[in-house]
Amino acid sequence: MEAASPLPNLELPTPADGLKAWTRTGFASIGFVHLVLGGLAAMAALGVRGSNTPNQREVFQAIQHMPLGQVLLWLVAGGLLGYVAWRMAQAFYDTEGKGTTIQGIAVRCFYCFSGLLYGFLAYYAGKLAWYGHLPKAPETGKSTLQQVLHHPHGQAIVALIGLVVLGASAVQLYRAWSGKFDTDVNSSPFTHAQRRLVYHMGQIGYTARGIVLGSMGYFCFLAAQHANGNEIRDTEGCFNAFQAIGPHVLSLVATGLIIYGLYMLVQARFPILRGL
Repeated sequence: MEAASPLPNLELPTPADGLKAWTRTGFASIGFVHLVLGGLAAMAALGVRGSNTPNQREVFQAIQHMPLGQVLLWLVAGGLLGYVAWRMAQAFYDTEGKGTTIQGIAVRCFYCFSGLLYGFLAYYAGKLAWYGHLPKAPETGKSTLQQVLHHPHGQAIVALIGLVVLGASAVQLYRAWSGKFDTDVNSSPFTHAQRRLVYHMGQIGYTARGIVLGSMGYFCFLAAQHANGNEIRDTEGCFNAFQAIGPHVLSLVATGLIIYGLYMLVQARFPILRGL
């Protein structure tokens, strides 16, 4: 007679399970960052913090000044790296099954571009968490592009980058109004009303992101056309442009970014991760 095993049969987590969990922390981190960004932009639109619109540095500094801010920065940096890992898996291991057609490769390149972008943000958050302050003013994407503009073929390079960002904006807007994003959230536990609410949150959030990216791409392309680096605008510059049109415009965009942050928190809780 065989002796009973003293331990139950435990199902150990696989590397794919680990990547899924890490990716979910990435979604949550992106949601949190957008909540802070949208909140600061809304405060600027309402005149709470003067007319100063937020930039990347101020978003992470705002997180740093929260209770347990250093811990939050480490968590955000680690979570964003999880998102990067997921995007790279999509790009190089084709977990979404996009294939090797021209369209498939273009989509996988977009995944890689998205991962690199958030990798830069993870580095920035980690650097601030490590030092407790930034030892010097960091070189931003804006200043880098301004330097590139003065090199041989710099105008063509900056114009191409502007077109890529405009393409990313078009993707965000297409996802918003085609409903493609709806396949990223597992809505089976939701009621009909909850499902509609989450769907509209995604529409509004992706639209706001598309508007911000579109503005950045437009100014980047304009700077290349005029060979004027001062026309390049980062997030803060785009917010200033919205503010110049009218505070209500910045308020609407800020609200959209806040809603996108909430949507990403929902996606972190109820994700659909294909191919993992």
